[in-house]
Amino acid sequence: MKTAKPHVRHPPQQAAVDSVIEMRGLSKRFGGLIAVDALDLDVHRGEVFGYLGPNGSGKSTTIRMLFDFIRPSAGTYTVLGGRGADPAIRRRLGYIPGELKFDPRYTTADLIAFYGRLRGGVDTTYVDELLERFDLDPVRPIGQLSTGNRRKTAIVQAFMHRPELLILDEPTAGLDPLLQHEFHQLIGDVKRDGATVFLSSHVLPEVEALADRVGILRKGQLVTVAAIDQLQRQARQHVDLYLAREASAEPFADLPGVLSATASGTVIRLVIEGNVDAVLKQAATLPVRRIVTHETDLEEAFLSLYRDEPSP
Repeated sequence: MKTAKPHVRHPPQQAAVDSVIEMRGLSKRFGGLIAVDALDLDVHRGEVFGYLGPNGSGKSTTIRMLFDFIRPSAGTYTVLGGRGADPAIRRRLGYIPGELKFDPRYTTADLIAFYGRLRGGVDTTYVDELLERFDLDPVRPIGQLSTGNRRKTAIVQAFMHRPELLILDEPTAGLDPLLQHEFHQLIGDVKRDGATVFLSSHVLPEVEALADRVGILRKGQLVTVAAIDQLQRQARQHVDLYLAREASAEPFADLPGVLSATASGTVIRLVIEGNVDAVLKQAATLPVRRIVTHETDLEEAFLSLYRDEPSP
């Protein structure tokens, strides 16, 4: 196996936005089905970008267009300033597909050697570190490996050449929790080295833990692009008011943004969407001893966007 040049860190993110993926009006139709509908999206250098949506929302179709596996029906895109089909661009990419289709006769070592030649050589010391990190035996035929071990093989081949941009489609499917944690650590390592990660997933806690920003797809359309904390602020909030006397939810029931108001004993439980100003003003008229707010996670933010889906 050819040994590559010493590792050089990718350049840090510039003050001005430096996009490594650009999509403009990107669309894909399959007959009468619109799988991806006029996407406008920039993924910035050095970030982990979470690409979210349920199965069938268009995530994998988007990725296949970025690699030129399928052609767009309309719109344009660039990856690292070029096209995903360009061999010079491909050498700078790491890719884990959602469905793994390796030749079962190959061993992991065979696969590493094959992809290593395509990419102009890899650092064998780093490859060995990855194999040890994921406890992967490189000499067993891939056809004899479990689902989890095939996924580990995919991770090693995607990361082994220290790519500038990683495009990952459900990368932890089939991994046990310990190896998922190890994968998360690896994402942190490559991000610190300046790599960019485009992470397509429907595992919300994973994206919440790793991503700087997220884009959410619904039926092929980009519903929103935002930082994690911004999405959490936009989501429904759960607030409990503990009173010094028996509580009644009636004063809150018709306030702007209050979706639900219930009372039990001395506690009023509220579900609020948007601005909480009216709720706080009303609470100020009551003998409130304590206010408890429940942290909104990405799942609640995600579900809030899907609850707002217009009826057909």
